[in-house]
Amino acid sequence: MEEKNVQGINSLSEDLKVNPQEMNTLMKLGKNMFTLKNPDEMLKSANSAGLKKTLGALDLIILGVGAIIGSGIFTVVGIAAAGGPESVGAGPALVVSMVLASLACVFSAMCYSEFASMIPVAGSAYLYTYATMGEFLAWIVGWVLMLEYLVGYIAVASAWTGYLIQFLQGFSKYLPSFIVNPPVWLIHDYKTAASILVDKGLDPAVNIPHVLGVPVSLNFPGILMTLIIMGILIKGIKESAKMAGFMVIIKLAVIVLFLVTGAFYVKPENWTPFAPNGFSGIFMGAFIIFFAYIGFDALATAAEETKNPQKNLPIGIIGSLGITTIIYVLVALVLCGIMPIDKIDLQAPIAHAISSVGQGWVAGFISLGALTGLTSVLMVLMLAATRILYAMSRDKFLPKSLQAVHPKFKTPHLITVLAALICIVGSTFLNISTAAELCNFGTFTSFIIVCVAVLILRKTDPKRPRPYKVPFSPWFPLMGIICCTGLMLYSMKFLTTSRFLFPLWIILGIVFYFGYSYRNLRKDGEQ
Repeated sequence: MEEKNVQGINSLSEDLKVNPQEMNTLMKLGKNMFTLKNPDEMLKSANSAGLKKTLGALDLIILGVGAIIGSGIFTVVGIAAAGGPESVGAGPALVVSMVLASLACVFSAMCYSEFASMIPVAGSAYLYTYATMGEFLAWIVGWVLMLEYLVGYIAVASAWTGYLIQFLQGFSKYLPSFIVNPPVWLIHDYKTAASILVDKGLDPAVNIPHVLGVPVSLNFPGILMTLIIMGILIKGIKESAKMAGFMVIIKLAVIVLFLVTGAFYVKPENWTPFAPNGFSGIFMGAFIIFFAYIGFDALATAAEETKNPQKNLPIGIIGSLGITTIIYVLVALVLCGIMPIDKIDLQAPIAHAISSVGQGWVAGFISLGALTGLTSVLMVLMLAATRILYAMSRDKFLPKSLQAVHPKFKTPHLITVLAALICIVGSTFLNISTAAELCNFGTFTSFIIVCVAVLILRKTDPKRPRPYKVPFSPWFPLMGIICCTGLMLYSMKFLTTSRFLFPLWIILGIVFYFGYSYRNLRKDGEQ
């Protein structure tokens, strides 16, 4: 058999005029790139990893709601309704945009649930791809998930700082001026700080300090919060779930307060015209508000730390998505009914809307709730990023040293520190809008691949036990692919910066794979 293979390679190399040794290398490269990882091996490796199983269904729903409700409901909802620098707004038709975005999420959530119940291993879409499409595409998905969680974290951290400053300004009579109104270079990335200074007629080169000729501008409050979250996650995931639960209760109470108070000030005439920018506004609103739904997929990354994952993961993923969708639609109806679309504030839309009707004390509570909500999102995004990195390190895509588990807390502490450092450095270069758009592109890509992977595994491994199965397959997975692909491609007609940076990130991932990961996987000569 081996002799026939050699003869075949020699014949093919002669036809293509390629050296037989080079042809053999290329064929081996192709075979290795599409090597699948057996799900049973994944489960065996996970069971020996030592991560502590502490999360139940309620813990997962709390973490899911904590991840989803945050930046979108308090910040991005204003941009989706009124429009942003590179997009038009949906207007009151934002409720339709939310339905479109939630549909894409529902179909993808079902696919995530099938995989999470069948292969309850840390790694989420990354390992699902490894089991169905092979090594190379698994690496690309893992690389994209790093973009989704870490860059998404940067976007939320920027919004968190903005709400913190707004909250502190309510105590301007009691706090020092440098705390209430800090220099812009201490609370923004360089690009945002420079833009603010230029708008004020000031020279960024003069008003932003330089060290060795390099301008220094950073999100200092966000950095402090990142260090705090890092410490909490190192101590233990159960503690993280408890804290997330406390924050979820607070922000849900604040949202209920907004809905109950704002309902008395809704003017139906503000709902007309319903779709001022037609389908363009609705579709772009769906793309932008999609950032508000990111988070439910993060639950799958905690599979190894979940009790009875076959039952609890589907409940946690679909349950948290359903709860947040209902809340989002209600908030959008009240927000667009309180004031005209062109009057909606883009930075703090909910607090500004309720303040405009003379309910300043309610606006103060909403600002506090926004801080709480964004904090819980930061926590879950950091958790998801560390578990993806952990899984990729275990598969030798990344250095083995990153697999280290804390001897006392049983958490991947070195990876947690690394993720925190990446977020801190990245926050000095990316502004909130670009980070959110990049995060969306990464999320859409991972959702599409998970939907495809479910269809593939149904064919290649139909007998594998599936405690949860996507109903109406293949139609539901296909709908997830169509919805996510359509929204992503449509948005590229309007977006510029993120449309360039996302392919660049993919290219960097390919370079890293061939420059380090591919060789490291075969360092011991096992393949």
